[in-house]
Amino acid sequence: MAINSDAYNPPFLEHYEGKQVSQEDDLYPEGGLRAWLVAAGAACILFATLGWANSFGVFFPFYLNHQLSAESPDSIAWIGSVQVTLSFATGVVGGPLFDRYGTLVLRPATAAYIFAVMVTSLCEKYWQFMLAQGVLTGIAMGFLLSPSMAAVSQHFHRRRGAAMGIAIAGSSIGSVVFPIMLSKLLNETNIGFGWSVRIAGFIMLPVLGFSVLTIKTRLEPRKTQFFLPEAFKSRLYLALIAATFFLFIGTFIPLFYISTYAISRGMNNTLAGYLVAILNGAGVPGRIIPGIMGDKLGRLNALCAAGVATAVLIFCWPTAVSDAAIIVFSVAIGFTSGAIISGASVAITLCASNPKDVGTWLGQALAIASLAALGGGPANGALVKAYDSFDQVSYLSGSACMFGAALVLAAKACTPEGLFGRV
Repeated sequence: MAINSDAYNPPFLEHYEGKQVSQEDDLYPEGGLRAWLVAAGAACILFATLGWANSFGVFFPFYLNHQLSAESPDSIAWIGSVQVTLSFATGVVGGPLFDRYGTLVLRPATAAYIFAVMVTSLCEKYWQFMLAQGVLTGIAMGFLLSPSMAAVSQHFHRRRGAAMGIAIAGSSIGSVVFPIMLSKLLNETNIGFGWSVRIAGFIMLPVLGFSVLTIKTRLEPRKTQFFLPEAFKSRLYLALIAATFFLFIGTFIPLFYISTYAISRGMNNTLAGYLVAILNGAGVPGRIIPGIMGDKLGRLNALCAAGVATAVLIFCWPTAVSDAAIIVFSVAIGFTSGAIISGASVAITLCASNPKDVGTWLGQALAIASLAALGGGPANGALVKAYDSFDQVSYLSGSACMFGAALVLAAKACTPEGLFGRV
C-alpha cells in the first residue's frame, strides 16, 4: 500500500465510522491465551526496563549527596536523560531487527541489560555512571522495548489501546517496586549502593526470562529494506512524531525532579523517595483506562486530552508546597502522564499500513521523539541551578506539553475524519 503525503488513510480509521472492517483486521486474534501471554511478557519487559529508568528520581538526590556530590544537578540529570533517550532511540535499530528476525533479538538484549545493571552497582565516578547506567543500560533497553511493543501490536487491532495499555502498565508497576525498594535500601539500611542495585538486578532476571519465553511473533518476517524512509511521507506520522517529542518533555521532567522538589520544600528524604513510586503507581490506571477509552472514543482524542491535562498540572506544580499537596500532585501527574506514554505508542503503531512494518515505524518515531528526554532533563536542571526555583521548570515543561497537545490536533487534521472525528 503506497503512502500519500496528502491523504493517508490507515486501516484503523474505518472502525470509528461504523464501516466494514478492513481485511487486515481479520489477521488479528484480538485475544486468546497466546496473545495475552505476549502482552504479559511485554509488561514484564517494561517492568524491568522503563520501571528501572523511571526510578532515576530516587538515584538523583542520592547521587547529589553521595558519589557525585561534586557534580552539578544538570550534570547528574544527563545520566538519566541519556538513559531514557537511548532506550527509545536505539529502537530505530531494534524495531527493524524485530521485523526481520522476530523475538530472537530479545535474548542477547536481555543478557546485555542485566550485565549493564550489575556493572552500574560497581560504579564510583561520574564517567562510570554515564557509561554503565546512561549509555549501556539505555542501549540494551532499546533492543527490548520496541520489539516487545511491536509484538503486542501483531496480536491486537481493535483492542490495541487496551492491550498496549496493559503492557505499558508494567512500567508503572516496576516504577513502584524499584523506587520503594531503592529508597528503603539506600536510606534506611547499611546494605550500601552496590548491593541495592544488584538486588534489583536479581529481581529483573526471572522477570525478563519469562518475557523471552512468552513473547512470540505471529507474522512472517519482513524481507524488504531495513529502514522504511517512505514512512516520513505521511503527514499523520510526522505530526505524531512532533507531538510525542513535545509531550515527552512534560512527561519525564516530574519523574526526574519530583523527589528533589519535595526535599527542597522540606519533605524528609525517605518520603520524598516514595514520591516516584506514588507517581508511577498512579500511572497503572493512567495507562490502562485511557487506552480502553481510546479504543471507544478515539486514540488521538485520548492522547490530546492527556496532553492538555498534564500541561495544566505542570503549570500548577510550584503551588504544591505542603507534603499533602505534593503527594496529591504526584498522583494526578502520574495518571495523566501515564496516558501520554501509552497513548503515543498506540497512535504511532496505527500509522503503519502493513502490520509487518510496525516495529520499524515505531522504532523510527520513538528514536526522534526521544531527543526530548535528552535535552529536557539537563535544560530543566540548569534552570533549577540558575534560578534556585522550580517555577521556570513548570513554565518550560508545561508549555512544551501544551504545544504537544496542539500538535495532536494537527495530526487529527491529517485524517479523513478531521479535527472533530472520533479518531
